[in-house]
Amino acid sequence: MKKIVVIILPLFFSAFLWAQKQQYKTAVIGFYNLENFYDTVDNPAINDNEFTPKGEKNYNSTIYWKKVEHLATVISQMGADINADGPALLGVAEIENDTVLNDLTHHALLKERNYSFVHYDSRDIRGVDVALLYNPKYFKVLDSRKLFVRLPAGAKENIFTRDVLWVKGSLDGEIIHVFVNHWPSRLGGEERSAPGRFAAAQVNKDFIDSLEKKDINAKIIVMGDLNDDPVSLSITTVLNARGDMENIKPGGLYNPWVEMYKKGIGTLAYQDAWGLFDQIMITSGWLKKDQEGFFFFKQHIFNKQFMIENIGKYRGYPMRTWDGNTYRGGYSDHFPTYLIMLKKSPK
Repeated sequence: MKKIVVIILPLFFSAFLWAQKQQYKTAVIGFYNLENFYDTVDNPAINDNEFTPKGEKNYNSTIYWKKVEHLATVISQMGADINADGPALLGVAEIENDTVLNDLTHHALLKERNYSFVHYDSRDIRGVDVALLYNPKYFKVLDSRKLFVRLPAGAKENIFTRDVLWVKGSLDGEIIHVFVNHWPSRLGGEERSAPGRFAAAQVNKDFIDSLEKKDINAKIIVMGDLNDDPVSLSITTVLNARGDMENIKPGGLYNPWVEMYKKGIGTLAYQDAWGLFDQIMITSGWLKKDQEGFFFFKQHIFNKQFMIENIGKYRGYPMRTWDGNTYRGGYSDHFPTYLIMLKKSPK
């Protein structure tokens, strides 16, 4: 299992700004799988019994509020060395409802940021959804909807999965589109479950195509726990996402995680191998540095030492909250990712 690489970004970032002799605005755009972020109340409409005080996990208020504190700790530090406000936009996955999002965003570590969020309930059997947290200081929501993913027959035992969340908004006066995803898992085998991820990817692709018919240079972000790696066919073939920035043409997606993945760097680990499921991809409109709007500068996996398991069979992995029904007291079984966007400030 390869050693986790911690990128020394602030020094590089400062050197970049000094060399350019240009002041920049910054926007941090991230994604985080929050790992089974349920409240403690039994919801008969979904399969959440294990995450209740009477369930197999003995899930209670003490565990819940510790989970809130841990997630708030991570989010409060993500990108804070680049922008003290942290993520302007943060896609999240594996959240049960608005209750957990309200508790998270009102935690003392995050409250001053005044995060709002966009969330819709989906028909996932486990009752987990995706959402987009946003800082209104930087972002204004203009439109949003959930996009249904129809699973092919036989791809999964359950007939429903998480919807894709689309949000259109203004990032410091610039129109952007964000797709937040949590694609079907590999449960039942990678090959059997792959058509479900192809279907989810196609939902994104079809909507992106419709946006680019109106504006080929539209600034679009596709993020999420894709349950596939940057080199998987769902990403390279269906989404047409590539890791070679110089060859990304209008209509294509740039995937900044390809080289990291090839070097053995990831966001989650299984059987001593790293996967990089938690990706953020962007259209060509973000790549040109000589523009008035925001442009892509750098990608980063947030993997501080306190988030890494240091004992037992998961040593070196992300420090998870649960190992089956055993409470581990960690943060999440995924590391979050984020992109740094820059925008030239007027001289």
